[in-house]
Parts: sequence; C-alpha cells; structure tokens
Amino acid sequence: MGAGNSKPDGTAQHVFNPEAPVRFSSELIESLQNSPQSDTTRSKALELQVQSRVERELSQLHAKEQQRLRELQDAIAAAADAAEATAATENAAPSLAERLADSLSSADVLAEKQRRRDMSHALVQREIEGLRKKLEERKKLEQPDGGVEAAKLKVVECLRVNDRRPLDCWREVEAFKKEVGRLEKEFVEKTVR
Repeated sequence: MGAGNSKPDGTAQHVFNPEAPVRFSSELIESLQNSPQSDTTRSKALELQVQSRVERELSQLHAKEQQRLRELQDAIAAAADAAEATAATENAAPSLAERLADSLSSADVLAEKQRRRDMSHALVQREIEGLRKKLEERKKLEQPDGGVEAAKLKVVECLRVNDRRPLDCWREVEAFKKEVGRLEKEFVEKTVR
C-alpha cells in the first residue's frame, strides 16, 4: 500500500545524443570564457542597436513624409490660385444666363456671390491670420489691481498661519470678496457703456 509512489516521476529528461561528436575549437572556448559580456548583455546591446536603427529610419521617413506633405500643399494652393485666376478672367465677362440670374437675385445673394469670387487662398490665409491676432489679443487679460492682490495675499497668509483653523480667516475672505465684487462691478460698468 504505501510502498510505491502515488505520483509519477515528473522529472523526465530528454537527452540528445548526436551521431557525430560536437567539438568546439579551443579559441572559441577561450574567447567565450574570457569575454566580460554575458549572453544578456550581448542581447541587450543588440536590441539597443536595432532600436536605434529603427528610430533613425522612422525619423527619416517622417521627415520625407513631412517634406512631401508641404510640397503637395504648396502644389494644391498653387493650383487653386491658378484655377481662381482663370475663373476670375472667365468671370470678367459673365454669360447672358448669369447676367439674367443676377438681375433676378436679391442683393444678399449677389453680395455672397461676389464674396466667393473674391476669395482666394492668399485672402483666406490673411483673414485667418487676422482672426488669430484678434484672438491672441483677447487672451491677454488685464492684471488685477493692487487691492485684489493685497486681499488675496492676506487670505493666503492667514490660511498658512491658521492651517488647522481655516475658519479664523473669515475677515480676510470677506475683504477679498468685497474687492472682487468691486472689480466685477467695474467690469460690468465698462462693458455696458
């Protein structure tokens, strides 16, 4: 009953016996034994070389694609400008049908049609740049006046001193609220006028 193992022996090994003896040269064995690099350091070095080459190739491809994209955008812009120039020369003498349609159209439709004729890539780019400049100017906010800054600093100082008792800073908070309210009122008055 207890004489045999209940589990089979799990350490089965397979040993490969080649038909011809395997022999390494003594120089190879010595170079491997004397080499300071291990298999892992050699594999890591090889992996780093592969990664750097792949990264270099990718950056070159990216640069080529960016250059090609710029060339295509320039070509499209030039073609669009040329098409608009030819359309402008063709539109210099509108056909009889266009003149008849224009005479029956409202002033708004005529103005929109003229605006479309006048649009070109360069004009659109200039308009976009103008709008960007206006947007940047709007982002610039006025610096708050000294009263608001002083009240803010007093609140911060009080909260640092009374870090365990923030409710003790109610006077400073009320003064800050009054300053902000005054600033808001001035803003509303400037905006309404």
